[in-house]
Amino acid sequence: MPMGGVKRMNRMIRAAVLAGLMGAAMVAPTSTAALAAGSGSAIRVTVNDTAITSGDIAKRVAFLKLQRQGGNLQATAREQLIEEVLKRAEVARVGMSVSTQDVDAAFLRFAQSNKLTAAQLNTILDKAGVTTAHFKAYIAVQMSWPRVVNLRYNLGGNRMSGADLVKRMQENGGKKPVTTEYFLQQVIFVVPEKRRAQILGKRQAEAKASRAKYPGCDQAKVFAATMHDVSIRSLGRVLEQELPDDWKPLVLKAGDGITTDTRVTERGVEYLGICKKRQVNDDVAAEIVFRAEDLGKKKEAGEDENSKRYLDELRKRAQIVSR
Repeated sequence: MPMGGVKRMNRMIRAAVLAGLMGAAMVAPTSTAALAAGSGSAIRVTVNDTAITSGDIAKRVAFLKLQRQGGNLQATAREQLIEEVLKRAEVARVGMSVSTQDVDAAFLRFAQSNKLTAAQLNTILDKAGVTTAHFKAYIAVQMSWPRVVNLRYNLGGNRMSGADLVKRMQENGGKKPVTTEYFLQQVIFVVPEKRRAQILGKRQAEAKASRAKYPGCDQAKVFAATMHDVSIRSLGRVLEQELPDDWKPLVLKAGDGITTDTRVTERGVEYLGICKKRQVNDDVAAEIVFRAEDLGKKKEAGEDENSKRYLDELRKRAQIVSR
C-alpha cells in the first residue's frame, strides 16, 4: 500500500505517545444534520448533507495543539474537517474505501509500533477525549484517499514499451538494473471476525511460536495441517519493488532468514515464508525497477499537487454552509 499519508500519521502518533498524550483527535463528522443536532453539539458547518459540529472542531483543535501549530486553530480545524468530509464522500462515490478489517489492522500496527497493545491505545485515546471510533475514521480516510488520487491521475503508470526499455537501459550505461527476486509463501493463522477480540492475542502467540518450527515452503502444507485453522498460500515470484508496503519492511528485515516477523491483517495473524531469494537482472526485472523509479518521481512531484487539485474541484461543486 503506498501510503505517504499513513506514514506521516504514524509519526504523529509516535510523537503524541512520547509526549504522554494521544490526542489524535481525528473525528468522523456527523453523517446528517439531524443526528448532529441530537448529539448535544452545535452544528458549525454543513458540507452537502454532512454536519461538522462544535464537538468535532474542539477535538480537531486538540490534535492541532499536539502538533504545536499556531495561528487560528479554530479556522484550521474547520478547514481540515471540511476537506475530510469531501474526501470521505468521494472515496465512497468511487468505491475505493479500505475495509473495516484493514483499518482495525492498521490501528493495531500503530499501537504495536509504539510498544502498546490495542487496549492501551484505546485507553490513551479515551483519556485524551478521543474515542477509538473517531480515530479509526481518520485512519480510514488517510488510507483510502491516496487510492482515489492514484486512480484519478493514473499514478500507477502503464507498461513500458520495448523501445522505452532499451532507451532506459542505454541511459543506464547499457546495463540492466539488478534487483532481488523472492519466491514467497503466506502462512495465515486464521482469526474469524466474530471471535477476533477473544482469540487474537492467543493466535499471535501461536503464530510467533510456529516460526521457529517452520520447515520451509515444500513442507509447509504438512506443517500447517498439524495446527488449528492455519492456511498456506503461495505468492510465487515477487521482485523487491513489487513487495506490498505493509510487508516490505518485514521481508527486508528478514535478511537471509526463512520467515518474516508476524503481522495482524484482516484475515488473522500472518507471516511470510521466504522460499528462495536471489539477485536477477532480466528484462522483466529491469522494467519493474524502471517503472518503480518513475512512479516514485511522479508521486513525489505530483501526488500532493494532484490531491489539492482534486479537492479544489470537489469544493467548487459542494454546498458548504458555515453557521
